[in-house]
Amino acid sequence: MKFYVDLHLCPQPYDYAHVRGLVEKAAELGYKAAGITFSSKTTQEETKELKETFNSLGVDFVSRIDLAPKSPGDLLRNLRAVRRKAEVIAVECISKQVARQAAKDRRVDLLSFPLASPKKRFFDVAEAELASGATASLEINMAPLLKLQGFRRSILLSSLRREVQTAKRAHVPIVLSSGADEPILLRSAEDYCSLAYLFGLDHYDARKAFSENPKAIVEKNRRKLSPNFVAPGVYVVRRGKG
Repeated sequence: MKFYVDLHLCPQPYDYAHVRGLVEKAAELGYKAAGITFSSKTTQEETKELKETFNSLGVDFVSRIDLAPKSPGDLLRNLRAVRRKAEVIAVECISKQVARQAAKDRRVDLLSFPLASPKKRFFDVAEAELASGATASLEINMAPLLKLQGFRRSILLSSLRREVQTAKRAHVPIVLSSGADEPILLRSAEDYCSLAYLFGLDHYDARKAFSENPKAIVEKNRRKLSPNFVAPGVYVVRRGKG
């Protein structure tokens, strides 16, 4: 059985009843781990409460911070401030300059793009080559495909087909997430994987994008955040007694 991960639940801030509703639905649908977006100002007590909520429902809690910088400089400042505060860092690329910087920065885990206009989706060949040389993955949120209708949905699907093919050619990992802000928008990973066929992901790659790819990001960053981490590939095995 696949270890399915939804890295992007989007509950209302500080509404723990809403959080619980989303996590309960995720657990019911078979997700074993879920990421929840929170502020860099979230306290340790609040984080602990979130973890307890997840644990009580049998879902592994993944901390996540979403950045939407206005410039490359803003992105660099934000990354310095938050990289060690969360297990997953996602960047919404609202300009080509931000997209380029985010793609080449090894502190960035996920690249996402606005839904408003295909002209604001900057994942092109140059972006993919930068991401391929770093560690960033392309994140695709599935909930918008359930909410959008008609022409807007067709435009989004067209953009996603182009981005998926670009990512595949450059060997950039793809991560599928729900992006759901309400339980009604959550679907099982298998249902989302079937929907992903509409923008060019076969079932094997779609399942990987909901399991192995996000799981690898979480495991890598948990190792880096461990007090035993020294450098990539270097860990403290045993500490001497002081």
